Amino acid sequence: MLDCVIVGHNDGDFPTQVEMVAGMGRDSGAYRDLSLAFMQWEGVPTRALDFLTRQRVVDGYGDDRRYHNLEMLWPTITYLGSFLHRHGYSFDYVNLFQDEKERFAAVLADEPLSVAVTTTLYVMPDPAVEVVRFVREHSPKTKVIVGGPFVANYARQSSRPAFSQVLNLVGADVYVVSSEGENTLVNVLAALREGKSLRGIPNVIFRENGEWVFNDEEIERNPLEQNMVDYSLFSPLGNFVTLRTAKSCPFSCSFCGFPARSGKYVYLQTELVELELDRIREHTSVTNLTIIDDTVNVPKVRFKEILRMMIRKNYGFRWNSFYRSDHGDDETIELMAEAGCEGVFLGVESGSDQMLKAMNKTARRRDYLRAIPRLRQVGIVTHANLIIGFPGETRETVDETRSLLAEAQPDFFRPQLWYADPITPIWERRAEFDVSGSMFNWRHRTMTAGQAADVIDDMFLNTRESIWLPQSGFELWSVFYLMRRGMALDQVKQYVRAFNAAVAENVGRSTPVDVSAAAVNRLIESATFEPNGADRAPLPGAITA
Repeated sequence: MLDCVIVGHNDGDFPTQVEMVAGMGRDSGAYRDLSLAFMQWEGVPTRALDFLTRQRVVDGYGDDRRYHNLEMLWPTITYLGSFLHRHGYSFDYVNLFQDEKERFAAVLADEPLSVAVTTTLYVMPDPAVEVVRFVREHSPKTKVIVGGPFVANYARQSSRPAFSQVLNLVGADVYVVSSEGENTLVNVLAALREGKSLRGIPNVIFRENGEWVFNDEEIERNPLEQNMVDYSLFSPLGNFVTLRTAKSCPFSCSFCGFPARSGKYVYLQTELVELELDRIREHTSVTNLTIIDDTVNVPKVRFKEILRMMIRKNYGFRWNSFYRSDHGDDETIELMAEAGCEGVFLGVESGSDQMLKAMNKTARRRDYLRAIPRLRQVGIVTHANLIIGFPGETRETVDETRSLLAEAQPDFFRPQLWYADPITPIWERRAEFDVSGSMFNWRHRTMTAGQAADVIDDMFLNTRESIWLPQSGFELWSVFYLMRRGMALDQVKQYVRAFNAAVAENVGRSTPVDVSAAAVNRLIESATFEPNGADRAPLPGAITA
């Protein structure tokens, strides 16, 4: 019997998601945030890559398969699958639930012992609910285990009765409550194999006699160097691979709860990063890497060692990552370009030193003004992510952020509405700023969520020096995904601008209307691929048909 089927990501039905968020109110922060990521086309909320799929746009290599923001092997699968295999448990996996239902049903027909549902990107229970119901329909005897950030965050933010309601709604048999849950899953599988009770297993919630049993919680730590991915277990890998060389973050930004959830910052030494890249290179289809470390270039000396190693080994990968502008220099940036970096995600957050200090950021405006133009000079695409509405934000600090964009001119930008999260450091100081409310529904002494959303709408409509990067269904790595499918960078930018212009037609409307024919025509024109031009050729090993 198969021990575990790991389910990666359920993208869900986007129009249904829009309808649910709209139910919170079209003037709510959550809806206004989401509404800048889709246009209304033929009565359907449509994201940037959805349009290419629905229009059946044929790429530069004659391929009309679905365009998808997550057309890569989900990293949770590679790490969790390797861990299970190393501990003697068999596994299979479903990478993208919506695309692999038929195969998933066939696997479930053999009644595996368990299904592990990961929740990395979920902010609502619905995607997990859909997967659990699918398993119940096709294999009622299989135990369903749900874990990951969604479960851990709810456990920390909710009262026990409210959390129990969420557990009932999702409908799983077992929940893992831990920022690292690999070893907990192994302990659960051991008990299920032997038909034993789950009582006493730390970080586990399970149902017994119709009631939820909450076992004690304890910190779980699984050292990176002892739990590296075994890429031989996953074939084919495809063009894109996501990897991590570190866990947690060494900083304590006051808007971010990640370090508190993830523990001490730890990272792999250069020789182990080299070993992982060697193993990835054995899969000749891989052309692109996304490094998901929050602070890949910290410490700086280690990062330069890795870059020089990548140059020496001549891997040929194109890669993108996060980048801390105050922990780099010209030499670092030049090495990055030579090592194959094609893009960086910059957590700029604000152009105001006053706000950066309030956020407990170590970077300052001058760091971004130095780094962003230099990155662009060497051909590295830059994306500046911003937060609007953090406690202390004023029209004056917003103007400083606007002027930073105008002066530095990153390729892409996106301001996001501050999310008042109870597990972030600023929450402990909320009385100091007269913060009331939570999540996307808040106000403080100098701004309300509605005022911040107005600022974001205005930046979306009127920023010219940088291109707004859609969020839902599109991220920085989507730029490189489109480039691997045949678009030149300039064409990607043209397409995103055309999509944003279509979205803009509904900004300020209480009820969305269909995008104009002129906007659709501009989108079609910008999305027309030229046949396999030399300047758009894929990297060696890329899928071309």
